[in-house]
Order: sequence, then structure tokens, then C-alpha cells
Amino acid sequence: MANVNKVFLVGRLGADPIVRETSSGAVANFSIATNEYWTDKQGDKVEKTEWHNIVAWGKQAELSRDYLAKGSNIFCEGKLQTSKWDTPDGETKYKTEIVIHNLQFLDPKKDSESSTSSIYEYAPKPEAKPVLDDVPF
Repeated sequence: MANVNKVFLVGRLGADPIVRETSSGAVANFSIATNEYWTDKQGDKVEKTEWHNIVAWGKQAELSRDYLAKGSNIFCEGKLQTSKWDTPDGETKYKTEIVIHNLQFLDPKKDSESSTSSIYEYAPKPEAKPVLDDVPF
């Protein structure tokens, strides 16, 4: 049987992407929040937010730098990758990230001539940064 390491996420950025240039090209790091909602046994609505660490390389990193900001809504597709290292005091640390190879911006494109837009068109960085608390999903 074949192995599969595939992740699909739709969520909002918790902060502006951090983009660095390396000898291998640009790399972007950012986190996105996904929310889950349900009603508990007492009838109360419950919300759980999960944070995901994202890594984008090359063109995806450049697009992240140029078009994404805190609050941007995105779809990303990639794979899970776990890093392991030892701290100076001998403690072993682990970090799991999602290395993406497909990124789509889901915010409407800002167009002064038309009020209609496709959710898959690239949108410029918003002037006023949205607050995650206002996101109803």
C-alpha cells in the first residue's frame, strides 16, 4: 500500500508572513488558524481554534510576502514535516510544520471598477488589517 502525506487547510493568517532570502531562494513562515464549532451536551456553542505553522518556498514565499497580511483568508495544500533538535541543556525539541506547494488567496480582489470578484484571484495586502475575532467560521 502507498503512503500519503497530504494536508489541505483553509484558514486565516495570525500575523504577517516572515520572509527571508536564503541560498535556496525565498522562504516564508506564517501561521494560520482553523476553527471548529459544535454544540455540547448542555446546548452551549463551543469553538476550538487550532494553529498551524506554515512554510512556503520560492514563488509561494514571494506571493506570501507581496499579497498576504494578518487576517488574510487562504487555502493551502502541502505536506507535514517534523524537525527535531537538541537544546543546549540536552532537551530534545520537535516542531511540526506544513510545507506548502499550493497556495490560493480566498479574499476578494480589490477592484475599484467592479464590485464582483473571484475568490481565487490574488488580492493585494489590505490597508486595514482584519481582526481574527470578527471572522465567523
